[in-house]
Amino acid sequence: MRHYITSVCLLAIATSSALADTPARPKTLGVESSAFTANGAIPSEYTCAGSEATPPLRWSNVPREARSIAIVVEDLDAPRGTFTHWIVTGIAATTTSLAGGALPAGAIAGRNDAGKSGWSGPCPPSGRHRYVFRVYALDIPLAKQLAKADFAAAIAGHVVAQGELVGTYQKQK
Repeated sequence: MRHYITSVCLLAIATSSALADTPARPKTLGVESSAFTANGAIPSEYTCAGSEATPPLRWSNVPREARSIAIVVEDLDAPRGTFTHWIVTGIAATTTSLAGGALPAGAIAGRNDAGKSGWSGPCPPSGRHRYVFRVYALDIPLAKQLAKADFAAAIAGHVVAQGELVGTYQKQK
């Protein structure tokens, strides 16, 4: 019996010690757009069939420890795998929205998978695609022009909150 109790106590100590070393899970940001609802259709004005302006976005629940906001938009259904349409860094942590077609002062657009800096609106070759708008609250100021791989490395371990909004788009024939 004594050996069993000692083993249980050691297991409890090891488990609580391992959990103490586990990084805290990021908090959740609320993300929405006045242009489309969650899982709803993205209006064509924000796509290759329209002006390709960025859709308006807003987010909530930014933690006090956040020092900057970053955004990534990806097509999950692209024929060759996930396609990055937009990367933005350098958004002040006090900013809680972006007007459609505009970036706030200090924000920097990264290089997307189309090879340009800025937004490439949805333009799927066929079918309805899902576009994920991810907003990250970071505990570091991050204002650099980055491609997706560099962006992922730059935010690793610095995300204090994140949220996402999914929109869909299918070209009309």
